[in-house]
Amino acid sequence: MLAKSRFSWQHPSEYPVYIIILNSHFILTKVYSNIINVNILTSLLVKHGICHAVVCPGSRNSALVHNFNECPAIRCFPVTDERSAGFYALGMSLAVHQPVVVCVTSGTALLNLLPAVAEAFYQHVPLVVVSADRPVQWIDQLDGQTLPQPDALGRFVAKAVSLPEPADDEQRWHCNRLVNEALMMRHAPVHINVPISEPLFDYTVQSLPDERAIQLIPADVSAITMNHVAKMFMLAKRPMLIAGQPMNPLLDEAVMEVGDNDDYVPDFVLYTGGSIVSKRAKRFLRKAKQSWVINWEGAVTDTFMNLTQVIQGDGEMVADQIRFLQEQNPHPFVAKWQQLLASLRERVDTFVPDYSQMAAVKCFESAISDVIDQVEVHYANSTSIRLANIFARHDVYCNRGVNGIEGSLSTAAGFSCVTEKIVFYVTGDLSFFYDQNALWNQNLRGNFRILLLNNGKGGIFNMLRGLEQSAARDRLVAAEHHTSAAGICRQNDIAYLSATDALQMEAGIRQLLTLESARPVLLEVFTDAATDEQVLRTYYKLFPPKI
Repeated sequence: MLAKSRFSWQHPSEYPVYIIILNSHFILTKVYSNIINVNILTSLLVKHGICHAVVCPGSRNSALVHNFNECPAIRCFPVTDERSAGFYALGMSLAVHQPVVVCVTSGTALLNLLPAVAEAFYQHVPLVVVSADRPVQWIDQLDGQTLPQPDALGRFVAKAVSLPEPADDEQRWHCNRLVNEALMMRHAPVHINVPISEPLFDYTVQSLPDERAIQLIPADVSAITMNHVAKMFMLAKRPMLIAGQPMNPLLDEAVMEVGDNDDYVPDFVLYTGGSIVSKRAKRFLRKAKQSWVINWEGAVTDTFMNLTQVIQGDGEMVADQIRFLQEQNPHPFVAKWQQLLASLRERVDTFVPDYSQMAAVKCFESAISDVIDQVEVHYANSTSIRLANIFARHDVYCNRGVNGIEGSLSTAAGFSCVTEKIVFYVTGDLSFFYDQNALWNQNLRGNFRILLLNNGKGGIFNMLRGLEQSAARDRLVAAEHHTSAAGICRQNDIAYLSATDALQMEAGIRQLLTLESARPVLLEVFTDAATDEQVLRTYYKLFPPKI
C-alpha cells in the first residue's frame, strides 16, 4: 500500500490508507483514528472553522496528527522544536486572523509552549493548544513522559479543558461540550488536553462524527455606545488617542521634546490597548486626568494609572470614527500634537546617521516605502522595534505582549508560511541566534526575508545609564559574542548576504528586496556596538526638552 501526505510520499507503515481497486484505477480512501475523543476534537475543529495546524513529532499525539493530516479542511505544518512551533502558530494566527492549532505530544513538550502562549495571551491571539496526554491513572507513577498536564499553562489561557476518554453517550456529550467551550474562545489562547490510551495506531474509522457545534454570539456594542465614546473624545479640552502594540511613531521623541511643558499633557486619553514601547511615554501619560480603555475582553488594563472607563468592543472602529470626526472638525489640541510630530518628522528625515544599525533600518524603511502595501514587516524586540518607531511609517508586527526575544523569528517565519506576500523580519543578533531553529523547517519559502543587525551583543544594554559601571555588562548581561549567521544559513538552505560598510549595506538591502529565490534570503549587517551607541545618542540630541 502507498500513502500520500501533504508534503511527501511516506512508507505504508507510517500512514496507512485503504486502497480500493475499481475499474483498474487506484482510489485512496481517507481513514481516521479509532480514538473517540480524537475524532470528536477533529470534527469540532472543522465545524469551528479552524483550518491550520502546527504539528510536532511524537507517538502519543500521532493519532491527532494523523487525523489533522487526513482531514481535507486542515492544513498541517510540521515543526520539530515545540518552543518554536508555538511561535509559528502565533505568526500564522496573526496572518490569517483565525485560531491556529499547535499540537504536541505528552510530557515536557507541552511546557515548551508556555512562552508563545504567554505572548499570545497578552496580544489576544487565539491559539488552540492541543496536547496529547497519558491516561490519568498513570500520572505521577514514574511512567514515561508523564506529568500533570491539565492547567499546565496556568492563567495564560482563557480556557483549559481535559477531555474524557468516552465509554458511553453521556461521556461523549461531556467531551463534545468541553471542546466547544474551549473553541468558543476567539480572542485568547486555549488549551485542550487529550488523554489517549493504547493502542495508538489503529486507523479504521472512515468518516468523522457529525458533532454538535455550539456557537457564541458576542455582545454587540451598540453604535450609540461607540458614538458616545467618540463624542467624549471630541468634547475633551485636551484629548489624546493612543493605539498600542507596538507602533507609536516618534512618541518617545515627542515626550522628550515636550519635557515639563504641561501644555502638551492630555486631560483625556482614549487607549485602544496593546503594549507601548516607550517607558518615557508611559510616565508622561500618567500625568493625564483620566483614561478610557477599549478592548474585546473588557479587561482592566490601567497602564497609565488613571483608568476610569473600560469599554468592551472594537478599538479600531472607534479610532476610525474619531479620525473621521477629526477630519470634519479638527480639535485644536490634536492639531497642536500633529504640528509637533510633523516638526519631529522633518528632523528625523534629514538626520543622516553614520554606518550603524540605525542607518541600516533607515535605509531598509526607505527602500520598502514604495511597496509597503505589498509586504508585511515584523520586527524583533529591544533595539529593533525602537528603531522601527523612529523610521517606520506603517504598521509592523512585534512580540510586545510580554517582550521576550525567544520567538520573534519563529513568529515571522510562521506568518510567511500562510501568506503570499513578502514577509520582512528585522532583528538583532541575540534574538536571531536564540531562535535559529525557526529556520530548520521545510515550510519556508522565498517570500521570507531577514535583515539581521549583528553588533556582537545585546546593544540595548549600552543605553542603560549606570549599567556601564558593572564589569559583568558586556560578557554576562549583554551576552557578547563573535558569531555569524553564515553557517546557520548554509545548513538550512538560506540565501546569505552580508555587509560591513554603508555601500555593501545599501547594495545588500536592494538584493534583499529583489533577489529571486525559492528559499528565504538573509542579509547580515555587521556593525560596531560602540558606534551604534554613539549614533543613537547623537540622534536623541535632536530633541532638547522644552521648559
